[in-house]
Amino acid sequence: MTAPKKLYIKTYGCQMNVYDSERMAEALGGEGYVETSRPDDADMILLNTCHIREKAAEKVYSELGRFRGLKAANPDLKIGVAGCVAQAEGEEIMRRQPLVDLVVGPQSYHRLPEMEAKTRAGEKALDTDFPEEDKFEKLKSRPKAKRGPTAFLTVQEGCDKFCAFCVVPYTRGAEVSRPVDRILTEARDLVERGVREITLLGQNVNAYHGAGPDGDWSLARLIWALNDVDGLERIRFTTSHPNDMADDLIEAHADCPKLMPYLHLPVQSGSDRILKRMNRSHTAESYLKLIERLRAARPDLHMSGDFIVGFPEETEQDFQDTLALVEAVQYGSAFSFKYSTRPGTPAAERSQVDEAEKDDRLQRLQALLTRQQRALQDAMVGREVGVLFEKPGRLPGQMVGKSDYLHAVHVDSDAVVPGDLARVRIVSSGPNSLAGEVLG
Repeated sequence: MTAPKKLYIKTYGCQMNVYDSERMAEALGGEGYVETSRPDDADMILLNTCHIREKAAEKVYSELGRFRGLKAANPDLKIGVAGCVAQAEGEEIMRRQPLVDLVVGPQSYHRLPEMEAKTRAGEKALDTDFPEEDKFEKLKSRPKAKRGPTAFLTVQEGCDKFCAFCVVPYTRGAEVSRPVDRILTEARDLVERGVREITLLGQNVNAYHGAGPDGDWSLARLIWALNDVDGLERIRFTTSHPNDMADDLIEAHADCPKLMPYLHLPVQSGSDRILKRMNRSHTAESYLKLIERLRAARPDLHMSGDFIVGFPEETEQDFQDTLALVEAVQYGSAFSFKYSTRPGTPAAERSQVDEAEKDDRLQRLQALLTRQQRALQDAMVGREVGVLFEKPGRLPGQMVGKSDYLHAVHVDSDAVVPGDLARVRIVSSGPNSLAGEVLG
């Protein structure tokens, strides 16, 4: 019996890349590959890359350089680069790192089996097209292995917003939504395999408009259909744009039992001048009014956001406007970054803010966000929440899961196992997690 080939995948960036890595592993699983956690044990190494963070491409080249010794020791080792850096860099990756055997963009990974066969024949393989065929349909058959209690499910890809700082429209393409029936089929399949919570993914997920049996469906209508899936207990979605938060989606936060009280809604800046320069097409006021409507619908809604500091031409007053917006919203969590240039985007050509000023502003913003996060987390003490348990904790007898509000919660109990959804009373708040006791 032939031993299985080993596949090592390293995933960078967003949840969508996590989902894509799972699907790439499944695609290559049909070619006899099984996953390994060690690159030195692999017959194929695949880096699924992200182009959002600072110097993303250079970090990938650096990582590839560390594999030279493995390639020298095992000339049959195949090395591939996938994801958004692959899409952006294309042939340049192979030129700069000749040890790379294949480069595949995020819209073409369903072609991995053919590309892998090409590399085994001694050829290089490159595919950064935006093919017409549906990659999800090509890979619709997932193996029926048992899954953990949570899973990602991509429903929408690409973006038409063209924010001045962002490469997504260039690396992921225009907005495309998957048909309703295929999403529901995949969701039911995940539930059959043990999943109890699904997070719907999209670069601009609330712009979803997938084909349904009676015309295009909105994200809210899709959520209501998922609400009727037996065995599915929780629904989340990310990432959203403020301009696509439609009335029916706000109403779903009020009325849909399985839609969790957590919303990631990036604003990026609190300055109208900078928002306009970012091509965000919303204002600080319109964003704050939207938050008011959402909290009127769901008063306990936990808000999360994204912020960029030091965007080209940002002044101290612009930054103060951002701090004022953060104070007004009171975020439960947030992601904040210094602006870094992305070649080919409009903002890359503009006057840049001094790096020391960026550092100072980021520290001040993160200090405020951390205070808010801790205050809202501390306010959970004494409350009863639902917790979906996912895995054992670091200590003997400890179990860890996520609350309705996406807080990490740990309990000392042998009464729950991974996959259990239980009521928990929060008894204490730590730096990054909550401690609780299982009720009943």
